[in-house]
Amino acid sequence: MMHELIVDANGVASLCARLDASDRVGLDTEFHAERSYAPRLMVLQLSLPEYTAIVDPLAPGIDLQPIVKALQRPTVVGHALQSDLKIFAERFGSVPPHLFDTQVAASFLGYGMQISLADLVRDLVGLRLAKSQTVSDWSTRPLSEKQMEYLVDDVVHLLPMHDMLREKLAERGRLSWCEEECIALAQPEKYRFDLRRAYMKIPGAVRMNRRELAVLAAVVAERDAIAKERDIPPKFVIPDDVVAGIAQLRPKHVDDLAQLRRLESSARRNFGARLLAAVESGEAVPESELPERPHRPLGADRETLATLLGVAVGEAAREAGLPQGLLVTRAALERAAREAPANAEELATLLGLSAWRSSLVVEPLWRLLSGDTRIVVEGYANGEPKVTLVS
Repeated sequence: MMHELIVDANGVASLCARLDASDRVGLDTEFHAERSYAPRLMVLQLSLPEYTAIVDPLAPGIDLQPIVKALQRPTVVGHALQSDLKIFAERFGSVPPHLFDTQVAASFLGYGMQISLADLVRDLVGLRLAKSQTVSDWSTRPLSEKQMEYLVDDVVHLLPMHDMLREKLAERGRLSWCEEECIALAQPEKYRFDLRRAYMKIPGAVRMNRRELAVLAAVVAERDAIAKERDIPPKFVIPDDVVAGIAQLRPKHVDDLAQLRRLESSARRNFGARLLAAVESGEAVPESELPERPHRPLGADRETLATLLGVAVGEAAREAGLPQGLLVTRAALERAAREAPANAEELATLLGLSAWRSSLVVEPLWRLLSGDTRIVVEGYANGEPKVTLVS
């Protein structure tokens, strides 16, 4: 198979012509994410039948926008695509709309949620990939021969696996399930900064009152803006524990920030005014608009109930040959335990599942909740315990 290193506008134009003539393309990226706000794209690999392009985003003057535009039409096939798509969303403001994720597809065929590309290639294609460059420094130039081999290997098998996985999914009646999951991957909002998720991850947030949460949210948003401007990770601006300290201290003057011993003097000097403005913004949030505090812990009885619901989901997953985590999240089960829906329809609405998930789990969950089934452990004395639901 031919492969080519793309380093200039002529190469980009030739590649785009190939993409325009193809209905699908394999995609992978190599990136560095340790010291920047958003991952820095180092290499883009695209595979077509009998041809693989290794695109160098670091080449002087190269413009990737024509490639991004060309990827809007074909089906983009990749493995564990979320990290790759996050780069597209943050760097280019869009993601390819037509996707097929081989890791997602494999999860519907009994491979688990996190099968690696190497393991899937070995199982489906019968080849062992050399992974000697997994921790390679992709910012170095020129790319070595071993790096080039690794880059080609990471995409060259995607299209053949696309065919194999689609056939297997169709045989089991699960192709539409996989396609539904891949459509969800293509939603750009999935990769945008989520303020609530960000501020609720700060240690101590669950213990703060609503006013402190409003200040916390404002400070987290300002820290993120500073990090984005400087292209550094947010924790390099100020650490999470200092953010929590600011929300609880609610300082009004720059001198007040000196009470936070882990807030370095350089940060006070460079960001102090902006942090104080964020605190003031959080203080100004009207009472009616303050963030809601997170739910209190379930309590012993409802915590047990959520765990039992998880057992029922596990049994449904086992019968379907699917990973349990693919069906229902723990948070959704806790919501059901907390709110106690009155019937199966309310339970389905509360869980907020897709149609295929609801078809697998709502009935067994409701039968357990309504007392029509019970959980039984069999075979324990023989050293082969099995959990089942019995009517």
